[in-house]
Amino acid sequence: MAFEPPRRVVRALAETPHPGADEAGDWLERLPELVRRAVGPRGLTVERVQAPGGRSSVVLLVRRPDGSPAVLKLAPPRARPAGERAALAHWDGRGAVRLLDDEPGHAEGELLLERLRPDRSVRSLPEAKALLEAAGTLRRLWVEPPGGHVFETVAERTGRQAGAMRADADADTDVAPLVDAALAVREELLAAPPEELLLHGTFRQSKVLAGERVPWLAVGPDPVVGESAFDLARLVRDRVEDLIASPSGASITRRRVKRLAESLEVDQERLRGWTLFRAVESGVRARRVGRPQDAELLLEFAGWL
Repeated sequence: MAFEPPRRVVRALAETPHPGADEAGDWLERLPELVRRAVGPRGLTVERVQAPGGRSSVVLLVRRPDGSPAVLKLAPPRARPAGERAALAHWDGRGAVRLLDDEPGHAEGELLLERLRPDRSVRSLPEAKALLEAAGTLRRLWVEPPGGHVFETVAERTGRQAGAMRADADADTDVAPLVDAALAVREELLAAPPEELLLHGTFRQSKVLAGERVPWLAVGPDPVVGESAFDLARLVRDRVEDLIASPSGASITRRRVKRLAESLEVDQERLRGWTLFRAVESGVRARRVGRPQDAELLLEFAGWL
């Protein structure tokens, strides 16, 4: 079948050199064949490619043999699709999109999912309402991980990130003070973690889509096991461009930390700490891959914390 991946996916996979760069390029070249292999055995009819879809995956709107709508998601190995599949299976539709097949024999990077409304995310709501609905969705995802799980932990993931951040700080003294602060707070937070829950891992307003069986469901997890404050931290900086543009952005941010911490019963200082770490990590990574405008916004935001 004629097929061209969305530019967003191509750009994301090529954004920065890494050990799997050749693998990602090969995956893009093989996409038409991967689509055929995923569609054929399931008897799916492809309606169209969803654009922009995922940032590092291709999303197809399909029909199952009985005519019911679904979504076929194809993800390269670097996107860790096995972890996403395991998390979605564990949640089983509670707070998250439902996995429609989990049969052995399907390729690891293929996920057949219930179809939500990709044109309507929580981010389309007024800000206060969006935060409320997003937080309520996130709360439902925080459950005990399955026994014998193989999910990455917060300590492991942030450990890898910390190494890259140190290298960035060594190469760019402008970001060194913020990086030092972020790494110090990470060490403090990991010294006494309060809980071990299954987390979405990359949660934000745009990851919550309108559904039919319930109003809002989360999509696109990069699951990790750790404390809830880590998950909530990414939500704090949602619509960061609006926060930076506001003359009272710093005070709004501090109120947001307080409000979200209280509403979800998360320790406020731990939430502030993880928000700082995740903002700095994202900011220095944006600089590294050539997105200076995003980096400037994120690092200014981090400075408020």
